[in-house]
Amino acid sequence: MKKKKLVGVFMSLMITAGLMVGCNGGTQNAGTNSSDNNGGGGDTIKIGANLELSGGVASYGQSIAEGLELAIEEINKEGINGKKIELVKVDNKSDAAEATSGAIKLISQDKVVAIIGAATSTNTLAQVQVAQDNKIPLITPTGTNPTVTNKDGKVNDFVFRTCFIDPFQGTVAAKFAIDDLKVKNAAILIDSSSDYSKGLASSFKKAFEENGGKIVAEEAYVAKDTDFRATLTRIKSANPEFLFLPGYYEEVGLIVKQARELGIKVPIMGGDGWDSPTLVEIAGPEALNNTFITNHYSSGDPDPKIQDFVKAFKAKYNKSPDAFNALGYDTAYFLADAIKRAGDANPVKIKEALAQTKDLSLVSGTLTLDENHDPIKSAAILEYKNGEQQFKTKVNP
Repeated sequence: MKKKKLVGVFMSLMITAGLMVGCNGGTQNAGTNSSDNNGGGGDTIKIGANLELSGGVASYGQSIAEGLELAIEEINKEGINGKKIELVKVDNKSDAAEATSGAIKLISQDKVVAIIGAATSTNTLAQVQVAQDNKIPLITPTGTNPTVTNKDGKVNDFVFRTCFIDPFQGTVAAKFAIDDLKVKNAAILIDSSSDYSKGLASSFKKAFEENGGKIVAEEAYVAKDTDFRATLTRIKSANPEFLFLPGYYEEVGLIVKQARELGIKVPIMGGDGWDSPTLVEIAGPEALNNTFITNHYSSGDPDPKIQDFVKAFKAKYNKSPDAFNALGYDTAYFLADAIKRAGDANPVKIKEALAQTKDLSLVSGTLTLDENHDPIKSAAILEYKNGEQQFKTKVNP
């Protein structure tokens, strides 16, 4: 996911190399040290979590952290190659520059062997160069922008993800609108400040038009806007049968609420950026009826592996797990599996094992990585009914 522009991040990245030399005594990069010097010595394996624990998308980071902590409790019952995982968390405050400095701290001070996070694509991208330069694996549970793992045709060899990417979400949404909802035309409303929103909209539009649909209106807003009535009035005048709204829960909740107040009753659909309990609080349960999202998993899926996870999560947190909880949980198991196959906690060996992952059974699906370090896995379609997410269908890649 991608929330904000990379304001100021490149300046931070420019000084990263100098900071790392100072922190390492001017000798060698963290990723080239022995595992004993990188959080893999003794009886523990140090793993970093660089997450949005406060700020604008704190709901995402907090959910990932909950999933991570549950998984690590389970993993540590048996251990990995005779060792226990120690999770070191930093709060990037939903800010890209903070994500960069958090990655530097985790590598240079805490000596972690891998970093999990961030939740958003922007805050993940802010760490990519740090991870690459220091040869430390970086895994985003939910950063869906394609450039996280592959920039201009070049794979970032130390960067991985547990989630599917934006083009897949947009394509799935378009096919669902045409094949299942039987709509022939649609409007699109995007957050013009978000590459996540623009990326989903682009892939939706392409797939929708290729399958015979017509886009009758395209409008935009900017993150932190609160009054969308004028924009929604223009959309209403175009008489669409469907509204595609790929954004984040803070604005989406207000947009859905105001759309219904203006008499826009057509189906509204978005992506995984909707998935937060806060969405229901903002929009209201009734306004969310006849809305849908593409997501990485559903707690209502009858798959036994999913239901075992739901039971364990409810026992620990007394609530039903969302997709960010599930992907945090899966990412811990993804990394643990790679460490076990690597044979020790050396970051370079872990990177190589991550890249070779194939047919790993996880809560969010069976994970096999492609050549770009992106998972090949299914997507779930969820429908909101009276404020509750209900599993509708599963779409294979």
